[in-house]
Amino acid sequence: MKEKRKLNRRNKKLISVIIPAYRTESFIERNLENVRRVMEQLRYPYEIICVVDGQVDSTYEIAQRLAKKHPKKIKVVGYLTNLGKGHAVRFGMAKARGEIVGFIDAGFELSPNALAMLLEHFEWYNADIIIGSKRHQASKVEYPWQRKIPSYGYQLFTRILFGLNVRDTQVGIKFFRREVLQKVMPRLTVKAFAFDIEMLSVANYLGYKKIYEAPVELKMEFGSGMSTITSKGFLKTVFLMMWDTAAVFYRLKILHYYDYKNRKNWITPDYLTFKNNK
Repeated sequence: MKEKRKLNRRNKKLISVIIPAYRTESFIERNLENVRRVMEQLRYPYEIICVVDGQVDSTYEIAQRLAKKHPKKIKVVGYLTNLGKGHAVRFGMAKARGEIVGFIDAGFELSPNALAMLLEHFEWYNADIIIGSKRHQASKVEYPWQRKIPSYGYQLFTRILFGLNVRDTQVGIKFFRREVLQKVMPRLTVKAFAFDIEMLSVANYLGYKKIYEAPVELKMEFGSGMSTITSKGFLKTVFLMMWDTAAVFYRLKILHYYDYKNRKNWITPDYLTFKNNK
């Protein structure tokens, strides 16, 4: 059976899974192991790249310990200062070798089994981009109303601004064809709050229209420090999210910053440049 699976994998595209991690020492080992086990059950060859977004606790050391047990499957990289999820994902993608490259947020709100569903949808639709969606009819979601209200509001806001034909852009699991990333990555600017919407809107603007949603299993509960709709931290995050999103719209529709003719203004450093790493 193992030999048959290996032969099957040889004819499949390499999948790169980026996992951005910040202050995740309490669960990063379990998280990485869960993702690895899911990928082992699939028929794709794969690599997992864990990016530690600021070495402020033991996340890097714990993740590295697991990587040593699976050196051909898990790689751990990182840097000292926290620079935001968007930066961490781009950092990992720049090192990826896969023909399909995606990311999944560290943590247990999102089931790693969503990886299987997204990759199946990627093949079914011959997609440019597949995104996990809470609003897909097959999704299994436990999602408090305190989060639903701003989520619906933000999706309406982004649909009006960018015309994306999707119902949910913010679930932390997405996969991209390598060609899409080669075009999109050099143009990106957002490091944190509107990273997802910048990637999707720029890809859509460049003509990559095959952006589809796939179901996810998502459980979100309050507690363990999670902010609520009335908390100061949550309101600050919402404000920064809206600010960054408006800035993406301004660059896209007013400045035309993302156009190739303005490439001299792109400020992507070399270490975030998406290269041919095969």
